[in-house]
Amino acid sequence: MKKDIPDLKVEEVGVAIVPKDVDRLQEELWDVFLINLKSTKIKSVLISSRGYGEMDGQQANTTVLRHFFEEIAPQTAVQVEPIQPKLFKIANEFWVSFVLEEHMYDKKYVFVKGSIDRTNFINVPLINRKGIMIK
Repeated sequence: MKKDIPDLKVEEVGVAIVPKDVDRLQEELWDVFLINLKSTKIKSVLISSRGYGEMDGQQANTTVLRHFFEEIAPQTAVQVEPIQPKLFKIANEFWVSFVLEEHMYDKKYVFVKGSIDRTNFINVPLINRKGIMIK
């Protein structure tokens, strides 16, 4: 029954989008990172990414990309994919699933339209670069 299914919440795992050079924000490509802030490794990590929304008055959808990492060590950031700044005009979604202590976890991280902006920058942990992060 439903009461037998554990309510597992993803904690200490984040997705960050950071420019390669904070002084040149209009560069061709930025970096997307998955950040494991846990003190244990996560395994069988699957990341599905896509963009969607309205761009220049037209509906826009990007190709769905999938990435797999056998494991990500504790306190580690891994580069997932590059992203073009023109895609910041639409929502960018990263659906992350992983196994931790024999349980499957998943969480959807959505960078809404307009959220990837210098005014929202923080110092992203583990990579020591300024960018946007969702935990």
